[in-house]
Amino acid sequence: MPQRETSTAIDLDFSKGNGLVSAIAQDAGSKEVLMCAFMNKEAFEATLATGYAHYYSRSRKSLWKKGETSGHLQQVREIRVDCDQDCVLLLVEQTGAACHTGRHSCFYRRVRNPESLEYVED
Repeated sequence: MPQRETSTAIDLDFSKGNGLVSAIAQDAGSKEVLMCAFMNKEAFEATLATGYAHYYSRSRKSLWKKGETSGHLQQVREIRVDCDQDCVLLLVEQTGAACHTGRHSCFYRRVRNPESLEYVED
């Protein structure tokens, strides 16, 4: 029988990912997965404070607001946290493209042949 969690408190565990948690953005209406990024504590708090998705860029080593320069904002409608409290699911209203390639979703590839790892674009 599954064990039930006794606490309802959200306390993200940033320690598992060296100060970061995974963050998945999903379209609030269609439920399409748009992108996966990372958040540090500052990005999570900025998201809570503003209602817009903020992430941590590992390559630039800095906080960034999604769509700040492109206008492709993610307005957060709901935030969910997984059972281990090391992954965040953002249900968002996406303005424009979520992917830096200009596509609506970053998940535009699918494996066609697992042996050769070919992919096709949708």
